[in-house]
Amino acid sequence: MGVWPASQVRRGPYSETGGVSSKSSSARAAIPGTDRVAPAGAAERGAPDPNERTTVTIVVRARTSSKQKAAELAKLAPAHRSYVSREDFAKTYGADPNDVASVERFALDADLLILEADLARRSVVVEGTLGALSKAFGADLRVFTAGGKTFRGRVGSLSVPAALGEVISGVFGLDERPQARAHFRRLMRPLAAAPATTFEPPQVAQAYAYPSSVDGTGQTIALLELGGGFAQSDIDSYFSGLGITAPSVTSVAVDGASNAPTGDPDGPDAEVLLDIEVAGSIAPGAKIVVYFAPNTDQGFLDAITTAIHDTDNKPQILSISWGGPEASWTSQATTNFDAAFADAVTLGVTVLVAAGDSGSSDGETDGLAHVDFPASSPHVLACGGTSLAAKGATIESEVVWNDGTDGGATGGGISDVFGLPTWQQNAKVPPSVNAGGRVGRGVPDVAGDADPQTGYDILVDGSSGVVGGTSAVAPLWAALVARLNQTAPQPLGFLNATLYANPAAFHDIVSGNNGAYSAGPGWDACTGLGSPNGAKLAALLVPTPAPPAPSPTPAPPVTPAPAPAPPAPTPPAPAPPPKHKRKKKK
Repeated sequence: MGVWPASQVRRGPYSETGGVSSKSSSARAAIPGTDRVAPAGAAERGAPDPNERTTVTIVVRARTSSKQKAAELAKLAPAHRSYVSREDFAKTYGADPNDVASVERFALDADLLILEADLARRSVVVEGTLGALSKAFGADLRVFTAGGKTFRGRVGSLSVPAALGEVISGVFGLDERPQARAHFRRLMRPLAAAPATTFEPPQVAQAYAYPSSVDGTGQTIALLELGGGFAQSDIDSYFSGLGITAPSVTSVAVDGASNAPTGDPDGPDAEVLLDIEVAGSIAPGAKIVVYFAPNTDQGFLDAITTAIHDTDNKPQILSISWGGPEASWTSQATTNFDAAFADAVTLGVTVLVAAGDSGSSDGETDGLAHVDFPASSPHVLACGGTSLAAKGATIESEVVWNDGTDGGATGGGISDVFGLPTWQQNAKVPPSVNAGGRVGRGVPDVAGDADPQTGYDILVDGSSGVVGGTSAVAPLWAALVARLNQTAPQPLGFLNATLYANPAAFHDIVSGNNGAYSAGPGWDACTGLGSPNGAKLAALLVPTPAPPAPSPTPAPPVTPAPAPAPPAPTPPAPAPPPKHKRKKKK
């Protein structure tokens, strides 16, 4: 199995490979950032069955990190970038086949079955018993119960043979605790002080001046979902009601998950349909591909890398409406997720992520401010929320979305994980309100209507309702990017640096707060740069090429004046008459 196919992917199961055996040494190396503690509030139920089988995703180091390339691309206007193709990506930024072979040999030595190896995704997927996997990775596995669910987790860190200590950058799948939550909020009842005024998604696009002559034709929007599903009947009914031709919607199964509607309109189906119906009604010409994965760190990461490196559907846009507080993630997760998002930048894929619906605390109860991940990755566009009042194309008012603890509020704040990006250095990002005043990546970058009181009319499991949350803002922006991409010379890709250099392309939100942070002129930790002005963003990101300068009218050819006729030759003077001699008289 030492020869790689042209696709850079090998699918198993198979049990022969090259590489160097790791059995020769008993020395081991800890995998950085893998430490886990028991889930908060969970009850431990003992050890799992060692004969139970599961799969694990092993992430292999890159030949060359894509982050430098991503940084170089960010400095250029979208039209001037040279992206890496999906077909060529693995040659420079994928895993080294020799590293993969060494990982495969280690797996086989550990009695594990190799299911797949993908150079571009830098992933090797193995299967085995929990007993064999626990021994291979030095894992302390436990069974926990929390929130009415029983799941396998682990405590402590992971390790591998020392020879692979620098080769393996992450191991995912041993811990199956629910990792993320969907960032949507249903309108349960109007607030007494603010009766609900809701919108169909195209009405929000109209208020934000989205360019109306395009519909996303030729683009593919990827939606990432960690639960739930959709019924085609809901899609057909919803778009028929809007008088819009329904977009093409297909699904991709990741790690055994699939399109599986629960039938509960208040459950994860609401997230799935919200994403489809917002993105699809604003960019109905775009193709929509929904990637379903389990709600674990393994499932989440595998869905991201599957979408980014999908050579069949080739999405130009990835919308993510799931996440969790940075503190709930291992550092191996934040590191490997962020590396995948840097890969997306090099490929020209725009990634948009909801910033959270629980205000500046992000739902944590420790009294500190937190931001949501993966929205805090510096390689994504983080989407915050507003409360919008609009009629037609006129915005009457727009403030920070904050309906209190029960009603939800936009996420936002300062990252505890990622430093201040270069493109945010002139945005006057404030220090964190937490002790120490850390200066880090500010969240969100942009905003849009998210308040359920001014939310979106959608159809879920045959039931009409109103849904808001920053979950709506990610697909709202995804649809805008699809419209703009349609007429751009190439995909817009990573937008952050260009947007921060042009804040006048936004409706600046200056009123309201999300708890610890308040809105004000310019960037703020509630709504970022503000909500979009689609017309200005179109002029900025897809400028109309100037018409070619008219060619000067050629002057008529100058007809040379005819040369004057040479003067007629002067006739010779007539010869004088001959003289006759007279004879003398005698």
